[in-house]
This record gives sequence, C-alpha cells and structure tokens, in this order.
Amino acid sequence: MKLLRYGPPGLERPGLLDATGTLRDLSGVIHDIGPGELSDAALDRLRGLDAGRLPAVPGDVRLGPPVTGVSKVVCVGLNYHCHAEETGLGVPAEPVVFMKATSAISGPTDPVVLPPGAAKVDWEVELGVVIGTTARRVSADSALDHVAGYCVVNDVSERAFQLEGTGQWVKGKSADSFCPLGPWLVTRDEVPDPQNLRLWLEVDGVRRQDSTTARMITGVAAVIAYISRFMTLCPGDVVATGTPAGVALGRDPHPWLRPGQVMRQGIDGLGEQRLPVVAADG
Repeated sequence: MKLLRYGPPGLERPGLLDATGTLRDLSGVIHDIGPGELSDAALDRLRGLDAGRLPAVPGDVRLGPPVTGVSKVVCVGLNYHCHAEETGLGVPAEPVVFMKATSAISGPTDPVVLPPGAAKVDWEVELGVVIGTTARRVSADSALDHVAGYCVVNDVSERAFQLEGTGQWVKGKSADSFCPLGPWLVTRDEVPDPQNLRLWLEVDGVRRQDSTTARMITGVAAVIAYISRFMTLCPGDVVATGTPAGVALGRDPHPWLRPGQVMRQGIDGLGEQRLPVVAADG
C-alpha cells in the first residue's frame, strides 16, 4: 500500500495511490496519516478498503511529506563503506547517530532552499524508515515488526555548517527544506527485503549516486535496534539509514549545489523525488 498526503503546505489531506496509479482521497476515512494511523491494525483497516470506491483526486496536485506528527528524525552517518571512505572519515566502529530538526521536513517536489551563508550544500539519497509502533530496546530480530513502511529521504547537508565549526552535525542538517520525504510511504508488506533496494540520485541529469542498500555497513533491523537502546522510537518517527558514495563532499572539485539546479532521486519501489534548488529570499 502506498500512502501519501496531498495539497498545499500545512493543509495536506490523506490519500493513497491505487494499483492503477490513481491518487485516491482518504479524508472521508481518516483525518491524516500520522502516528495513530501507522499501527499494523490501522494499516490493515486501510488495506481492507475498496480503493476503487474512494474519490479520485483530479488534476496535478502537490504531494506533501507522506507522514505528519513526526516527533524526531534520526539519521545514521557513514553507513556505507564507500561513503565512509570517500569522506575521509573512515568506517566507524559503531553506527554514527545524529538528528535532523523536524522543521526541515518537506515534500518530494518542494524546492530545496539554500539558507543565507550556505556555500557547501550537498545531497544524500537515503532509505527512510517510518516507525509504526513504539520501539524501545528492541532486538534486531524483532525490529522490523515496529516498522510501518519505507520512503525516499534526501539528507540535504550544508557541509561547512556541519563540519567546519564547533558543535554537532545537526547544524548542517536542519535548515528548512533539508529533509524531503516521499513521494509516498510504502508499507512494509510491500518491501520484503529492505536490504535489496537500488537507490540513486542525479543532479541536472548527471548520475551522482547509484548503489544498493545491500551495501550498508549496519542493516536496517540492526540500525533500529541500536537506536532504540538510546532513545524510544515513537510511531511516526523517521530513521534515515545513510547514503552511499557519490556526494559532493567526496569529489574534487566539490560540485556543491547551486540555485537553478534540480536534484532527482529514487529508490526501487518507493518512487522518485524531483527537487529544484533555490536561494533563500533576502
């Protein structure tokens, strides 16, 4: 099942993409797609609907982030050997965990806005995991039972803010629009093996990243179990599981993002994003 939210920012309505590729409105069934709609029981109720009887959404509409009510976005850094090597930071002894502010969340076609003072903005296509039921000190064997589904994430990063000052990575990860999600949330029953997904990213039609989740250092289940040792993962939380090689930081010269460029990225079965890059006003 592919769940989504559509409409103007802040006024999104819940929907789903049916088997024919038609966007269907769910607002007569549920208020939104948030923490209360992500449990196995809630998702089973939605699966039981006759999608063909739901109202079709006419025209070309904006898609927003596919889930709302996110309490936190937890990210894993340096989780592909090739990316750890290209950054020169080395393969970590255990997962590198950091946060992105939830105010950075945006939709899959919304502009990525370069904040004032930004000079080294980078791209990172990642598999996103959306938590469906509370995960607290769970085992790797049971971790995926707590997953509602998966989505595309771009962990947009300002590398100078992230790496060249004091403090933690969160400064370079959290500008408004730096966490595009979607286009939809694909429920876990449609992703039998999250370690067998191709992910890729292009900038202005040039392929920059092209890899597979099979190359993760720490797999999805182990990532969830590890994070849940240190914090409770709540329904609606998003876990970004790391990016493969091909980021601007790993290239010489560094092709940092500029206004007017377009990023396009996707993951097998999870859809694609198309993100124009713009400068901040003022």
